[in-house]
Amino acid sequence: MTALSRESALPATGAGVERAESARSTPSVRRPREDRVKISHLLFVLPALLFFAVFALLPLVGVVALSFTTWNGIGAIEFTGLTSWIEALGRSSTWNGLGLVLLMIVATWLLQTPMSILLGAFLAGPQRYRNVLAILYFLPLLLSSAAIAITFKSLLDPNFGLANGLDMPLLKQNWLGDSVLVWVVLLFIISWQFIPFHTLIYQGAVRQIPRSMYEAAEIDGAGRVRQFFSITLPQLKYTLITSSTLMVVGALTYFDIIFVLTQGGPGAATRILPLDMYLTGFRGNEMGVASALAVMLVVLGLGLALGVQRLGGKDSAASQMEGA
Repeated sequence: MTALSRESALPATGAGVERAESARSTPSVRRPREDRVKISHLLFVLPALLFFAVFALLPLVGVVALSFTTWNGIGAIEFTGLTSWIEALGRSSTWNGLGLVLLMIVATWLLQTPMSILLGAFLAGPQRYRNVLAILYFLPLLLSSAAIAITFKSLLDPNFGLANGLDMPLLKQNWLGDSVLVWVVLLFIISWQFIPFHTLIYQGAVRQIPRSMYEAAEIDGAGRVRQFFSITLPQLKYTLITSSTLMVVGALTYFDIIFVLTQGGPGAATRILPLDMYLTGFRGNEMGVASALAVMLVVLGLGLALGVQRLGGKDSAASQMEGA
């Protein structure tokens, strides 16, 4: 029986060898198909990559190259090495603009984030009237920033604006001429325009939180405030990271509102770095220095965005519903 079993095992062993060899040869048969799939995926991504390269990378390379030149925007471009960089870093307006833009980032984040979270949580309710309010809250985002700035500039005029029309002495302030009041106006207008966008983000995120979590909290006797701080806020962690990233990067582009309202004044109280870059390049005709300022803005934006993303941890792309 032992000999027979050994003999009967030999063909099985041979069959096993054949199966192993066929299994080894299978990847080589499937590889062309996998390669075709990868090529098809690349073809789908290629238009977006070309668009990004032409309209983002290529202009960025051009700006970096211009930062090492001296050019007035009309004549010949002269390569002067680090001259423009030295001039940009040596000007007091550069550091003033950098400090103001950092102040803008912190102030707008502190104003917009709490309001956006509260409004987003409120509008996420099932009642129909909240959907109507969501539409009304979203309207400021549909308006042009320049149009908003022009409107508020007219309303805040101490002689012909809203204060004079309503005959309210309290509103008759030099809103755009005082270095403190002008910041109050800017922060209010920016928050009024962009809070609806972040509210919409938080509204969608709150609606994704399982209702079962709130039902379990109600059974345990937790009230609405406790539910908000124990369930809603923790579940909005990654939404907060995303919204904060958009706020930080967006604060580096607040040019049009400030340009129309104050032109950087009074004095240099609102001449943030993006506005300083524009005035340097297109009014001072110093394209090399303006390009250096633009590169500084890009580096600052990337650094801040990466820093905010790091706050979310390495698993920031993971689902916050995990374990719910």
